[in-house]
Amino acid sequence: MDSISIKVPVTVKAKLTEKLRAKMLKEMEEGLSRAELEIQQLGIQEKRVMQEAEQGELTPQAIQHINTIRQERQRRIDYIEETRAHQEELQKFVEGAEIVQGTLERQVEAKVGDDMRELMNVEILVEDDKIIAIRS
Repeated sequence: MDSISIKVPVTVKAKLTEKLRAKMLKEMEEGLSRAELEIQQLGIQEKRVMQEAEQGELTPQAIQHINTIRQERQRRIDYIEETRAHQEELQKFVEGAEIVQGTLERQVEAKVGDDMRELMNVEILVEDDKIIAIRS
């Protein structure tokens, strides 16, 4: 066997423009609003379960339910902290900076003697949703 078809990752980067920065900040704000609303709802749920437990006996199921609610609330709080840190980081980037947006996969034919590093190190650069460069 002299060759094989393999999937390799392709890094997708976006060139930071004011349009992209505004879009990313808007998405982050929407996520923060959703998380804050969910925290309020979880607080209401927790109070309801606590009131029910006070009226009757505090069952293992009620304790587990309360713990689950608290874990969910903590996940939302962690998300909010991380998102605010990302917002601050995004504000510091200069226009034109390249931001990793994610990865895709591509199919390549690898042959004996090919430089594996060359096959693996491919990236696509996007500006305002248009591909402006493919680098290897």
